[in-house]
Amino acid sequence: MQVRILLVEDDERIRQALGLALGDEGFDVEDASSGEQALRRLDNEAFDVVLLDLGLPGVDGLEVCRTLRSRGDLPIIVVTARADAQDVIAGLEAGADDYVTKPLMASVLAARIRALLRRRGPGRAGDTLRIGDIEIRTQEGLVHRAGAEVHLTRTEFRLLVELAGAAGRIVSREQLLQRVWGYDYFGDTRLLDVHIRRLRRKIEPNPDDPAVVLTVRGAGYRIHT
Repeated sequence: MQVRILLVEDDERIRQALGLALGDEGFDVEDASSGEQALRRLDNEAFDVVLLDLGLPGVDGLEVCRTLRSRGDLPIIVVTARADAQDVIAGLEAGADDYVTKPLMASVLAARIRALLRRRGPGRAGDTLRIGDIEIRTQEGLVHRAGAEVHLTRTEFRLLVELAGAAGRIVSREQLLQRVWGYDYFGDTRLLDVHIRRLRRKIEPNPDDPAVVLTVRGAGYRIHT
């Protein structure tokens, strides 16, 4: 079955060119020219991935991203200006799974989409991992803390599984980027840093003083067991 993408972009030239290029890559691409139109389509249609420009008129991309994330874990890739670090961080904090920068290369974007879809499923089948009062059911893609379900995005879940599966050993940033996102970010660790912050907000008693997901300065992260 073809992967169905909603491309949300207000620039008609980019929308048309990218839609055709992604179509040539084998994707079924639909589009929306505004945040309002995107939300209406997503209310009534099923998509596998949303490709979301942040600089939209009216309801901007950040608000669309927050709204979609509040509804569930539909994979979201945000599009941002090449040099704007704040856009990257804002998009990821709003709940995006990944980001790409303009100008876009369709082949690179297609690789990002495929990598994102490959990590949508649960972790190692049949495993139940425990960290203190946190239970991770990898086959079902569920996390409970003190008996209450914790709602993670699929990317956050995969990140937690990788850390918990290391049984307290240090996992380097490079290893996490490769295992969770599936490709090399060439030293750009903003993606990982923001997802670690998001994960801590959901599973830590005090995210500002983490006791579960620990930073090992200069080395990576590890789970406190």
